[in-house]
Amino acid sequence: MKKAILIYCIQSALFLTAIAQFPASLPGIKVPVFRKDTTNILLYGAIGDGANLNTTNIQTAIYTVSKKGGGVVLVPPGLWLTGPIVMKDNVNLHLSAGAVLLFTKDYSQFPLVKTNWEGVEQMRNQSPISATGAKNIAITGKGIIDGNGDAWRMVKKDKLSESQWKNLIASGGLLSDDKKTWYPNASSLYGSKFKNTGYIDPSKTPAFYDSVKVFLRPNLLVFTGCKNILLEGVIFQNSPAWCLHPLLCENLTVRNVTVKNPWYAQNGDGIDVESCKDVLIENSVFDVGDDALCMKSGRDEEGRKRGKPTENVIIRGCTVYAAHGGFVIGSEMSGGAKNIYVSNCSFIGTDIGLRFKTTRGRGGVVENIFINNIFMKDIVGEAILFDMYYMAKDPVPLAGEVRELPKVELLPVNETTPVFKNFKISNIYCNGAAKAVFVRGIPEMPVKNILFENMVLQADKGIDIQEARELQFKNVTIVAENSKPVVDIINSEAIVFEKLQYGEKADLLFRISGGRSNGIQVNKTNTSKAKQPVQCELGASEKNIRIQ
Repeated sequence: MKKAILIYCIQSALFLTAIAQFPASLPGIKVPVFRKDTTNILLYGAIGDGANLNTTNIQTAIYTVSKKGGGVVLVPPGLWLTGPIVMKDNVNLHLSAGAVLLFTKDYSQFPLVKTNWEGVEQMRNQSPISATGAKNIAITGKGIIDGNGDAWRMVKKDKLSESQWKNLIASGGLLSDDKKTWYPNASSLYGSKFKNTGYIDPSKTPAFYDSVKVFLRPNLLVFTGCKNILLEGVIFQNSPAWCLHPLLCENLTVRNVTVKNPWYAQNGDGIDVESCKDVLIENSVFDVGDDALCMKSGRDEEGRKRGKPTENVIIRGCTVYAAHGGFVIGSEMSGGAKNIYVSNCSFIGTDIGLRFKTTRGRGGVVENIFINNIFMKDIVGEAILFDMYYMAKDPVPLAGEVRELPKVELLPVNETTPVFKNFKISNIYCNGAAKAVFVRGIPEMPVKNILFENMVLQADKGIDIQEARELQFKNVTIVAENSKPVVDIINSEAIVFEKLQYGEKADLLFRISGGRSNGIQVNKTNTSKAKQPVQCELGASEKNIRIQ
Protein backbone atom coordinates (compact mmCIF):
# COMPACT_ATOMS: atom_id res chain seq x y z
CA MET A 1 0.00 0.00 0.00
CA LYS A 2 2.72 2.51 0.96
CA LYS A 3 4.69 1.61 -2.18
CA ALA A 4 1.63 2.19 -4.37
CA ILE A 5 0.97 5.59 -2.81
CA LEU A 6 4.63 6.55 -3.25
CA ILE A 7 4.47 5.67 -6.94
CA TYR A 8 1.29 7.69 -7.37
CA CYS A 9 2.86 10.69 -5.61
CA ILE A 10 5.94 10.56 -7.85
CA GLN A 11 3.77 10.33 -10.96
CA SER A 12 1.66 13.22 -9.77
CA ALA A 13 4.70 15.36 -9.01
CA LEU A 14 6.12 14.75 -12.49
CA PHE A 15 2.76 15.61 -14.03
CA LEU A 16 2.44 18.81 -12.01
CA THR A 17 5.93 19.93 -13.02
CA ALA A 18 5.22 19.34 -16.71
CA ILE A 19 1.80 20.99 -16.69
CA ALA A 20 3.05 24.03 -14.77
CA GLN A 21 5.77 24.69 -17.34
CA PHE A 22 3.73 24.17 -20.48
CA PRO A 23 1.86 27.52 -20.73
CA ALA A 24 5.14 29.42 -21.08
CA SER A 25 4.77 29.36 -24.89
CA LEU A 26 1.36 30.50 -26.08
CA PRO A 27 0.51 30.24 -29.77
CA GLY A 28 1.01 33.38 -31.83
CA ILE A 29 -2.05 34.39 -33.83
CA LYS A 30 -1.70 37.22 -36.35
CA VAL A 31 -4.66 39.41 -37.30
CA PRO A 32 -5.10 39.76 -41.08
CA VAL A 33 -4.48 43.17 -42.65
CA PHE A 34 -6.49 44.58 -45.58
CA ARG A 35 -6.14 47.34 -48.13
CA LYS A 36 -8.03 50.47 -47.10
CA ASP A 37 -9.84 50.71 -50.45
CA THR A 38 -13.57 50.70 -49.64
CA THR A 39 -16.42 49.71 -51.96
CA ASN A 40 -20.01 50.38 -50.93
CA ILE A 41 -22.56 47.73 -52.00
CA LEU A 42 -24.82 50.63 -53.06
CA LEU A 43 -22.53 51.03 -56.06
CA TYR A 44 -23.68 47.60 -57.23
CA GLY A 45 -27.37 48.42 -56.93
CA ALA A 46 -28.10 46.93 -53.51
CA ILE A 47 -31.34 48.10 -51.89
CA GLY A 48 -31.65 47.96 -48.10
CA ASP A 49 -35.42 47.81 -47.73
CA GLY A 50 -35.77 44.23 -46.45
CA ALA A 51 -37.80 43.26 -49.54
CA ASN A 52 -35.43 43.32 -52.51
CA LEU A 53 -33.04 40.36 -52.78
CA ASN A 54 -29.42 41.57 -52.88
CA THR A 55 -27.49 38.32 -53.36
CA THR A 56 -26.05 39.19 -56.75
CA ASN A 57 -25.27 42.79 -55.76
CA ILE A 58 -23.33 41.84 -52.64
CA GLN A 59 -21.59 38.86 -54.23
CA THR A 60 -20.49 40.91 -57.23
CA ALA A 61 -18.98 43.51 -54.91
CA ILE A 62 -17.02 40.80 -53.06
CA TYR A 63 -15.77 39.18 -56.28
CA THR A 64 -14.75 42.51 -57.82
CA VAL A 65 -12.86 43.75 -54.76
CA SER A 66 -11.05 40.43 -54.42
CA LYS A 67 -9.97 40.42 -58.08
CA LYS A 68 -8.56 43.93 -57.66
CA GLY A 69 -6.31 42.79 -54.82
CA GLY A 70 -8.69 43.15 -51.92
CA GLY A 71 -10.10 45.77 -49.62
CA VAL A 72 -13.28 46.58 -47.71
CA VAL A 73 -16.79 45.79 -48.94
CA LEU A 74 -19.03 48.17 -46.97
CA VAL A 75 -22.58 47.29 -45.95
CA PRO A 76 -24.18 50.62 -44.90
CA PRO A 77 -27.16 51.02 -42.55
CA GLY A 78 -30.22 49.22 -43.89
CA LEU A 79 -32.07 45.92 -43.94
CA TRP A 80 -30.28 43.91 -46.60
CA LEU A 81 -32.17 40.78 -47.68
CA THR A 82 -29.90 38.26 -49.36
CA GLY A 83 -29.28 34.65 -50.29
CA PRO A 84 -26.01 32.81 -49.53
CA ILE A 85 -22.76 34.77 -49.82
CA VAL A 86 -19.29 33.36 -50.53
CA MET A 87 -16.26 35.19 -49.13
CA LYS A 88 -13.16 35.63 -51.32
CA ASP A 89 -9.47 36.33 -50.74
CA ASN A 90 -8.39 39.62 -49.17
CA VAL A 91 -11.92 40.91 -48.55
CA ASN A 92 -13.16 42.50 -45.32
CA LEU A 93 -16.96 42.53 -45.31
CA HIS A 94 -17.69 45.46 -43.00
CA LEU A 95 -21.16 46.06 -41.55
CA SER A 96 -21.84 49.60 -40.38
CA ALA A 97 -23.83 50.25 -37.22
CA GLY A 98 -27.47 49.93 -38.25
CA ALA A 99 -26.75 47.38 -40.99
CA VAL A 100 -28.69 44.11 -40.83
CA LEU A 101 -27.69 41.39 -43.26
CA LEU A 102 -30.83 39.24 -43.33
CA PHE A 103 -30.81 35.88 -45.08
CA THR A 104 -33.95 34.99 -46.96
CA LYS A 105 -36.54 32.40 -45.90
CA ASP A 106 -36.74 31.24 -49.52
CA TYR A 107 -35.26 27.73 -49.35
CA SER A 108 -34.78 27.64 -53.13
CA GLN A 109 -32.00 30.20 -52.80
CA PHE A 110 -29.87 27.67 -50.89
CA PRO A 111 -28.56 24.85 -53.12
CA LEU A 112 -27.76 21.45 -51.64
CA VAL A 113 -24.00 20.95 -51.47
CA LYS A 114 -21.51 18.40 -50.17
CA THR A 115 -20.21 19.68 -46.86
CA ASN A 116 -19.47 18.57 -43.30
CA TRP A 117 -21.94 18.23 -40.44
CA GLU A 118 -21.08 17.04 -36.94
CA GLY A 119 -17.72 15.74 -38.11
CA VAL A 120 -18.96 13.71 -41.09
CA GLU A 121 -19.21 14.44 -44.83
CA GLN A 122 -22.88 15.11 -45.63
CA MET A 123 -25.28 16.85 -47.96
CA ARG A 124 -26.59 20.10 -46.50
CA ASN A 125 -28.00 23.36 -47.74
CA GLN A 126 -25.31 25.91 -48.61
CA SER A 127 -24.47 28.06 -45.63
CA PRO A 128 -25.60 31.70 -45.66
CA ILE A 129 -21.93 32.73 -45.39
CA SER A 130 -19.17 30.41 -46.56
CA ALA A 131 -15.64 30.23 -47.91
CA THR A 132 -13.41 27.38 -49.04
CA GLY A 133 -9.64 27.71 -49.26
CA ALA A 134 -9.81 31.49 -48.90
CA LYS A 135 -6.99 33.58 -47.47
CA ASN A 136 -7.09 36.84 -45.58
CA ILE A 137 -10.82 37.26 -45.04
CA ALA A 138 -12.82 39.15 -42.43
CA ILE A 139 -16.30 40.09 -41.29
CA THR A 140 -16.17 43.18 -39.10
CA GLY A 141 -18.18 46.17 -37.90
CA LYS A 142 -21.13 46.84 -35.61
CA GLY A 143 -23.98 45.43 -37.66
CA ILE A 144 -26.10 42.28 -37.40
CA ILE A 145 -26.02 39.07 -39.43
CA ASP A 146 -29.33 37.19 -39.09
CA GLY A 147 -29.67 33.64 -40.45
CA ASN A 148 -33.49 33.55 -40.27
CA GLY A 149 -33.12 30.23 -38.48
CA ASP A 150 -36.74 30.12 -37.33
CA ALA A 151 -37.68 29.23 -40.91
CA TRP A 152 -35.51 26.08 -40.72
CA ARG A 153 -35.45 24.74 -37.17
CA MET A 154 -37.68 22.14 -35.58
CA VAL A 155 -38.79 22.98 -32.02
CA LYS A 156 -39.46 20.68 -29.06
CA LYS A 157 -42.70 21.26 -27.18
CA ASP A 158 -41.02 20.87 -23.78
CA LYS A 159 -38.84 23.89 -24.48
CA LEU A 160 -41.71 26.35 -24.89
CA SER A 161 -44.43 27.66 -22.65
CA GLU A 162 -48.01 26.56 -23.40
CA SER A 163 -48.86 29.85 -25.09
CA GLN A 164 -45.66 29.85 -27.13
CA TRP A 165 -46.39 26.32 -28.29
CA LYS A 166 -49.95 27.24 -29.33
CA ASN A 167 -48.71 30.27 -31.24
CA LEU A 168 -46.08 28.19 -33.01
CA ILE A 169 -48.63 25.60 -34.13
CA ALA A 170 -50.97 28.37 -35.30
CA SER A 171 -48.18 29.78 -37.50
CA GLY A 172 -48.27 26.65 -39.70
CA GLY A 173 -45.93 23.71 -39.98
CA LEU A 174 -46.49 20.10 -38.93
CA LEU A 175 -46.18 18.02 -35.76
CA SER A 176 -44.35 14.74 -35.25
CA ASP A 177 -46.43 11.61 -34.66
CA ASP A 178 -46.05 11.97 -30.88
CA LYS A 179 -47.04 15.65 -31.11
CA LYS A 180 -43.92 16.66 -29.17
CA THR A 181 -41.90 18.29 -31.97
CA TRP A 182 -42.91 20.98 -34.45
CA TYR A 183 -41.45 21.04 -37.98
CA PRO A 184 -41.65 24.03 -40.31
CA ASN A 185 -42.94 22.01 -43.29
CA ALA A 186 -43.41 18.53 -44.78
CA SER A 187 -39.83 18.33 -46.08
CA SER A 188 -38.43 18.91 -42.61
CA LEU A 189 -40.79 16.37 -41.02
CA TYR A 190 -40.05 13.76 -43.71
CA GLY A 191 -36.30 14.14 -43.18
CA SER A 192 -36.73 13.42 -39.47
CA LYS A 193 -37.96 9.91 -40.22
CA PHE A 194 -34.57 8.70 -41.48
CA LYS A 195 -31.41 7.86 -39.60
CA ASN A 196 -28.38 9.82 -40.81
CA THR A 197 -30.53 11.65 -43.34
CA GLY A 198 -27.77 13.77 -44.81
CA TYR A 199 -25.07 11.07 -44.99
CA ILE A 200 -23.68 10.75 -48.49
CA ASP A 201 -24.69 7.35 -49.80
CA PRO A 202 -24.67 6.07 -53.41
CA SER A 203 -28.17 4.72 -52.87
CA LYS A 204 -29.55 8.20 -52.20
CA THR A 205 -30.67 10.02 -55.33
CA PRO A 206 -30.83 13.79 -55.89
CA ALA A 207 -34.60 13.41 -55.66
CA PHE A 208 -34.26 11.98 -52.15
CA TYR A 209 -32.11 14.87 -50.95
CA ASP A 210 -34.57 17.32 -52.48
CA SER A 211 -37.41 15.64 -50.60
CA VAL A 212 -35.69 16.21 -47.24
CA LYS A 213 -34.07 19.53 -48.12
CA VAL A 214 -35.40 21.64 -45.25
CA PHE A 215 -34.35 19.02 -42.68
CA LEU A 216 -30.73 19.49 -43.84
CA ARG A 217 -30.30 22.82 -42.07
CA PRO A 218 -27.16 24.86 -42.82
CA ASN A 219 -24.77 26.39 -40.32
CA LEU A 220 -24.85 30.18 -40.49
CA LEU A 221 -21.14 30.60 -41.27
CA VAL A 222 -18.79 27.87 -42.50
CA PHE A 223 -15.17 28.59 -43.42
CA THR A 224 -13.37 25.46 -44.70
CA GLY A 225 -9.62 25.23 -45.20
CA CYS A 226 -9.16 28.98 -44.88
CA LYS A 227 -6.19 30.93 -43.48
CA ASN A 228 -5.90 34.31 -41.79
CA ILE A 229 -9.46 35.02 -40.66
CA LEU A 230 -10.93 37.83 -38.56
CA LEU A 231 -14.45 38.03 -37.11
CA GLU A 232 -14.82 41.22 -35.09
CA GLY A 233 -17.57 43.34 -33.56
CA VAL A 234 -20.53 41.86 -35.43
CA ILE A 235 -23.67 40.24 -33.94
CA PHE A 236 -24.29 36.79 -35.43
CA GLN A 237 -27.77 35.53 -34.63
CA ASN A 238 -30.69 33.23 -35.41
CA SER A 239 -28.74 30.47 -37.12
CA PRO A 240 -30.54 27.51 -38.75
CA ALA A 241 -28.06 25.16 -37.01
CA TRP A 242 -24.58 25.93 -35.64
CA CYS A 243 -23.75 29.61 -35.80
CA LEU A 244 -19.99 29.86 -36.47
CA HIS A 245 -18.14 26.84 -37.87
CA PRO A 246 -14.48 27.21 -38.84
CA LEU A 247 -13.30 23.85 -40.23
CA LEU A 248 -9.67 22.95 -41.01
CA CYS A 249 -8.70 26.62 -40.73
CA GLU A 250 -5.49 28.28 -39.54
CA ASN A 251 -4.85 31.62 -37.89
CA LEU A 252 -8.36 32.56 -36.79
CA THR A 253 -9.20 35.59 -34.61
CA VAL A 254 -12.68 36.08 -33.16
CA ARG A 255 -13.06 39.11 -30.91
CA ASN A 256 -15.78 41.38 -29.57
CA VAL A 257 -18.53 39.45 -31.32
CA THR A 258 -21.96 38.56 -29.98
CA VAL A 259 -23.53 35.23 -30.87
CA LYS A 260 -27.28 34.87 -30.19
CA ASN A 261 -29.69 32.01 -30.74
CA PRO A 262 -32.96 31.26 -28.94
CA TRP A 263 -32.28 29.00 -25.96
CA TYR A 264 -34.62 26.39 -27.50
CA ALA A 265 -32.71 26.41 -30.83
CA GLN A 266 -32.01 22.83 -31.92
CA ASN A 267 -28.24 22.47 -32.56
CA GLY A 268 -27.93 26.20 -31.91
CA ASP A 269 -24.22 26.12 -31.03
CA GLY A 270 -22.28 29.35 -30.68
CA ILE A 271 -18.89 28.56 -32.24
CA ASP A 272 -17.60 25.11 -33.17
CA VAL A 273 -13.87 25.21 -33.85
CA GLU A 274 -13.20 21.97 -35.75
CA SER A 275 -9.72 20.70 -36.64
CA CYS A 276 -8.31 24.22 -36.59
CA LYS A 277 -4.88 25.51 -35.61
CA ASP A 278 -3.82 28.81 -34.04
CA VAL A 279 -7.08 30.30 -32.80
CA LEU A 280 -7.86 33.32 -30.60
CA ILE A 281 -11.38 33.93 -29.26
CA GLU A 282 -11.66 36.90 -26.91
CA ASN A 283 -14.02 39.40 -25.32
CA SER A 284 -17.11 37.87 -26.92
CA VAL A 285 -20.63 37.11 -25.66
CA PHE A 286 -22.61 33.93 -26.30
CA ASP A 287 -26.31 33.38 -25.55
CA VAL A 288 -27.33 30.30 -27.51
CA GLY A 289 -29.36 27.08 -27.69
CA ASP A 290 -26.56 24.51 -27.46
CA ASP A 291 -22.84 24.49 -26.61
CA ALA A 292 -21.24 27.94 -26.66
CA LEU A 293 -17.43 27.72 -27.02
CA CYS A 294 -16.96 24.25 -28.48
CA MET A 295 -13.83 22.46 -29.71
CA LYS A 296 -14.25 19.57 -32.17
CA SER A 297 -12.14 17.50 -34.60
CA GLY A 298 -14.36 15.06 -36.48
CA ARG A 299 -16.47 12.03 -35.68
CA ASP A 300 -15.37 8.40 -35.31
CA GLU A 301 -13.50 6.80 -38.23
CA GLU A 302 -13.76 9.84 -40.51
CA GLY A 303 -12.32 12.09 -37.82
CA ARG A 304 -9.49 9.68 -37.06
CA LYS A 305 -8.71 9.32 -40.76
CA ARG A 306 -8.61 13.11 -41.15
CA GLY A 307 -6.24 13.18 -38.18
CA LYS A 308 -6.35 16.95 -37.65
CA PRO A 309 -6.63 18.00 -34.00
CA THR A 310 -7.87 21.35 -32.85
CA GLU A 311 -4.74 22.85 -31.35
CA ASN A 312 -3.10 26.03 -30.15
CA VAL A 313 -6.27 27.81 -29.01
CA ILE A 314 -6.56 30.80 -26.68
CA ILE A 315 -9.97 31.75 -25.28
CA ARG A 316 -10.18 34.68 -22.88
CA GLY A 317 -12.54 37.31 -21.56
CA CYS A 318 -15.73 35.68 -22.88
CA THR A 319 -19.20 35.59 -21.31
CA VAL A 320 -21.70 32.78 -21.79
CA TYR A 321 -25.38 32.96 -20.80
CA ALA A 322 -27.84 30.28 -21.99
CA ALA A 323 -25.94 27.30 -23.43
CA HIS A 324 -25.64 23.57 -22.90
CA GLY A 325 -22.00 24.15 -22.00
CA GLY A 326 -19.84 27.23 -21.46
CA PHE A 327 -16.51 25.85 -22.66
CA VAL A 328 -16.83 22.44 -24.29
CA ILE A 329 -14.65 19.80 -25.91
CA GLY A 330 -16.43 17.06 -27.89
CA SER A 331 -18.21 14.97 -28.43
CA GLU A 332 -16.88 14.84 -32.01
CA MET A 333 -13.19 14.95 -31.05
CA SER A 334 -11.87 11.92 -32.95
CA GLY A 335 -8.93 13.86 -34.37
CA GLY A 336 -7.92 15.04 -30.90
CA ALA A 337 -7.57 18.41 -29.18
CA LYS A 338 -4.49 19.84 -27.50
CA ASN A 339 -2.74 22.95 -26.25
CA ILE A 340 -5.86 24.94 -25.37
CA TYR A 341 -5.89 27.85 -22.90
CA VAL A 342 -9.11 29.26 -21.42
CA SER A 343 -9.05 32.16 -18.96
CA ASN A 344 -11.10 34.97 -17.42
CA CYS A 345 -14.51 33.78 -18.63
CA SER A 346 -17.94 34.03 -16.98
CA PHE A 347 -20.77 31.51 -17.33
CA ILE A 348 -24.18 32.78 -16.15
CA GLY A 349 -27.17 30.42 -16.17
CA THR A 350 -25.43 27.89 -18.40
CA ASP A 351 -26.54 24.23 -18.21
CA ILE A 352 -22.96 23.06 -17.58
CA GLY A 353 -19.90 25.23 -17.02
CA LEU A 354 -16.86 23.27 -18.21
CA ARG A 355 -18.06 20.33 -20.30
CA PHE A 356 -15.82 17.57 -21.69
CA LYS A 357 -17.75 14.80 -23.44
CA THR A 358 -17.01 11.78 -25.57
CA THR A 359 -18.05 8.17 -26.00
CA ARG A 360 -16.68 4.83 -27.11
CA GLY A 361 -16.13 4.73 -30.85
CA ARG A 362 -14.79 8.27 -31.08
CA GLY A 363 -11.12 7.63 -30.38
CA GLY A 364 -8.96 10.75 -30.25
CA VAL A 365 -6.76 12.20 -27.51
CA VAL A 366 -7.69 15.38 -25.63
CA GLU A 367 -4.66 16.65 -23.71
CA ASN A 368 -2.80 19.68 -22.43
CA ILE A 369 -5.83 21.78 -21.57
CA PHE A 370 -5.29 24.77 -19.24
CA ILE A 371 -8.25 26.56 -17.69
CA ASN A 372 -7.88 29.46 -15.24
CA ASN A 373 -10.12 32.10 -13.68
CA ILE A 374 -13.64 30.94 -14.51
CA PHE A 375 -16.58 32.55 -12.73
CA MET A 376 -19.99 30.85 -12.73
CA LYS A 377 -23.46 31.62 -11.41
CA ASP A 378 -26.69 29.61 -11.45
CA ILE A 379 -25.34 26.62 -13.34
CA VAL A 380 -28.26 24.26 -14.00
CA GLY A 381 -26.25 21.03 -13.96
CA GLU A 382 -22.57 20.43 -13.21
CA ALA A 383 -20.02 23.20 -12.78
CA ILE A 384 -17.30 20.87 -14.14
CA LEU A 385 -18.07 17.69 -16.08
CA PHE A 386 -16.00 14.96 -17.71
CA ASP A 387 -18.22 12.28 -19.27
CA MET A 388 -17.09 9.43 -21.50
CA TYR A 389 -20.65 8.06 -21.80
CA TYR A 390 -22.09 10.94 -23.82
CA MET A 391 -25.59 10.04 -25.07
CA ALA A 392 -26.22 12.90 -27.55
CA LYS A 393 -28.96 14.37 -25.36
CA ASP A 394 -29.49 17.70 -23.64
CA PRO A 395 -27.27 17.84 -20.54
CA VAL A 396 -30.23 18.54 -18.26
CA PRO A 397 -33.23 16.18 -18.69
CA LEU A 398 -36.47 17.81 -19.77
CA ALA A 399 -39.53 17.59 -17.54
CA GLY A 400 -40.67 13.98 -17.19
CA GLU A 401 -37.71 12.59 -19.14
CA VAL A 402 -36.32 9.33 -17.73
CA ARG A 403 -32.70 8.36 -18.42
CA GLU A 404 -31.07 5.04 -17.70
CA LEU A 405 -27.54 4.70 -16.40
CA PRO A 406 -25.06 3.38 -18.99
CA LYS A 407 -24.06 -0.26 -18.91
CA VAL A 408 -20.63 -0.56 -17.31
CA GLU A 409 -18.36 -3.08 -19.03
CA LEU A 410 -14.65 -3.46 -19.68
CA LEU A 411 -13.77 -3.45 -23.39
CA PRO A 412 -10.41 -3.77 -25.20
CA VAL A 413 -8.45 -0.57 -25.86
CA ASN A 414 -8.03 0.23 -29.55
CA GLU A 415 -8.11 3.19 -31.93
CA THR A 416 -11.78 3.80 -31.10
CA THR A 417 -11.03 4.36 -27.41
CA PRO A 418 -11.17 8.08 -26.46
CA VAL A 419 -8.66 9.66 -24.06
CA PHE A 420 -8.97 12.64 -21.70
CA LYS A 421 -5.71 13.48 -19.93
CA ASN A 422 -3.44 16.28 -18.71
CA PHE A 423 -5.79 19.08 -17.67
CA LYS A 424 -5.03 21.90 -15.26
CA ILE A 425 -8.19 23.61 -14.00
CA SER A 426 -7.55 26.38 -11.49
CA ASN A 427 -9.19 29.37 -9.84
CA ILE A 428 -12.78 28.32 -10.47
CA TYR A 429 -15.59 29.96 -8.52
CA CYS A 430 -19.22 28.87 -8.80
CA ASN A 431 -22.24 30.29 -6.98
CA GLY A 432 -24.97 27.75 -7.53
CA ALA A 433 -24.96 24.43 -9.41
CA ALA A 434 -26.69 21.06 -9.17
CA LYS A 435 -23.30 19.35 -8.73
CA ALA A 436 -19.80 20.75 -8.26
CA VAL A 437 -17.69 18.18 -10.14
CA PHE A 438 -18.63 15.06 -12.08
CA VAL A 439 -15.91 12.84 -13.59
CA ARG A 440 -16.94 9.63 -15.36
CA GLY A 441 -14.44 7.64 -17.38
CA ILE A 442 -14.76 4.16 -18.84
CA PRO A 443 -13.16 1.08 -17.22
CA GLU A 444 -10.58 0.55 -19.97
CA MET A 445 -9.65 4.25 -20.19
CA PRO A 446 -10.18 6.34 -17.06
CA VAL A 447 -10.09 10.11 -17.10
CA LYS A 448 -6.54 10.78 -15.89
CA ASN A 449 -3.96 13.36 -14.88
CA ILE A 450 -6.31 16.19 -13.94
CA LEU A 451 -5.38 18.94 -11.47
CA PHE A 452 -8.22 20.85 -9.80
CA GLU A 453 -6.72 23.75 -7.87
CA ASN A 454 -8.01 26.78 -5.96
CA MET A 455 -11.76 26.46 -6.21
CA VAL A 456 -14.87 27.48 -4.29
CA LEU A 457 -17.87 25.58 -5.60
CA GLN A 458 -21.33 26.13 -4.11
CA ALA A 459 -23.66 23.37 -5.28
CA ASP A 460 -26.42 21.02 -4.20
CA LYS A 461 -24.05 18.06 -4.46
CA GLY A 462 -20.29 17.78 -4.16
CA ILE A 463 -17.71 15.74 -6.08
CA ASP A 464 -18.58 12.55 -7.98
CA ILE A 465 -15.67 10.52 -9.39
CA GLN A 466 -16.09 7.31 -11.40
CA GLU A 467 -13.40 5.43 -13.32
CA ALA A 468 -10.65 8.02 -12.91
CA ARG A 469 -6.93 7.94 -12.15
CA GLU A 470 -4.36 10.44 -10.92
CA LEU A 471 -6.71 13.28 -10.07
CA GLN A 472 -5.58 15.99 -7.65
CA PHE A 473 -7.80 18.40 -5.75
CA LYS A 474 -5.70 21.14 -4.13
CA ASN A 475 -7.23 23.90 -2.01
CA VAL A 476 -10.79 23.12 -3.11
CA THR A 477 -13.81 24.27 -1.08
CA ILE A 478 -17.11 22.47 -1.56
CA VAL A 479 -20.19 24.23 -0.15
CA ALA A 480 -22.85 21.55 -0.48
CA GLU A 481 -24.81 21.21 2.73
CA ASN A 482 -27.22 18.62 1.31
CA SER A 483 -24.58 16.37 -0.25
CA LYS A 484 -24.16 12.96 1.30
CA PRO A 485 -21.36 12.21 0.71
CA VAL A 486 -19.34 15.32 -0.06
CA VAL A 487 -17.00 13.20 -2.20
CA ASP A 488 -18.15 9.99 -3.90
CA ILE A 489 -15.44 7.80 -5.45
CA ILE A 490 -16.17 4.67 -7.49
CA ASN A 491 -13.48 2.38 -8.94
CA SER A 492 -10.82 5.08 -9.14
CA GLU A 493 -7.21 5.19 -8.08
CA ALA A 494 -4.49 7.65 -7.15
CA ILE A 495 -6.94 10.40 -6.16
CA VAL A 496 -5.29 13.03 -3.96
CA PHE A 497 -7.04 15.69 -1.87
CA GLU A 498 -5.00 18.45 -0.24
CA LYS A 499 -6.58 21.22 1.86
CA LEU A 500 -10.13 20.14 1.07
CA GLN A 501 -12.69 22.42 2.75
CA TYR A 502 -16.35 21.51 3.25
CA GLY A 503 -19.41 22.47 5.27
CA GLU A 504 -19.69 22.12 9.05
CA LYS A 505 -22.74 19.86 8.87
CA ALA A 506 -21.42 17.14 6.59
CA ASP A 507 -22.82 13.72 7.50
CA LEU A 508 -20.36 11.78 5.34
CA LEU A 509 -17.16 13.17 3.82
CA PHE A 510 -15.87 10.31 1.63
CA ARG A 511 -17.70 7.32 0.23
CA ILE A 512 -15.34 4.88 -1.49
CA SER A 513 -16.91 2.15 -3.62
CA GLY A 514 -15.65 -0.66 -5.84
CA GLY A 515 -12.84 -3.16 -5.62
CA ARG A 516 -10.65 -1.16 -8.00
CA SER A 517 -10.60 1.95 -5.81
CA ASN A 518 -7.05 2.32 -4.53
CA GLY A 519 -4.46 4.88 -3.53
CA ILE A 520 -6.88 7.52 -2.21
CA GLN A 521 -4.91 10.10 -0.23
CA VAL A 522 -6.18 12.96 1.94
CA ASN A 523 -3.65 15.56 3.13
CA LYS A 524 -3.94 18.67 5.29
CA THR A 525 -7.69 18.24 5.62
CA ASN A 526 -9.74 18.35 8.81
CA THR A 527 -11.87 15.22 8.45
CA SER A 528 -13.16 15.42 12.03
CA LYS A 529 -15.82 18.01 11.10
CA ALA A 530 -17.81 15.31 9.33
CA LYS A 531 -20.03 12.99 11.37
CA GLN A 532 -18.46 10.12 9.43
CA PRO A 533 -15.15 10.75 7.62
CA VAL A 534 -15.08 7.61 5.44
CA GLN A 535 -17.47 4.90 4.35
CA CYS A 536 -16.24 1.98 2.20
CA GLU A 537 -18.57 -0.37 0.36
CA LEU A 538 -18.99 -2.70 -2.60
CA GLY A 539 -15.49 -4.17 -2.38
CA ALA A 540 -13.59 -1.05 -1.33
CA SER A 541 -11.40 -1.19 1.76
CA GLU A 542 -10.30 1.46 4.25
CA LYS A 543 -6.77 0.15 3.66
CA ASN A 544 -6.90 1.90 0.29
CA ILE A 545 -7.46 5.40 1.69
CA ARG A 546 -4.78 7.25 3.61
CA ILE A 547 -5.60 10.31 5.72
CA GLN A 548 -2.71 12.34 7.09
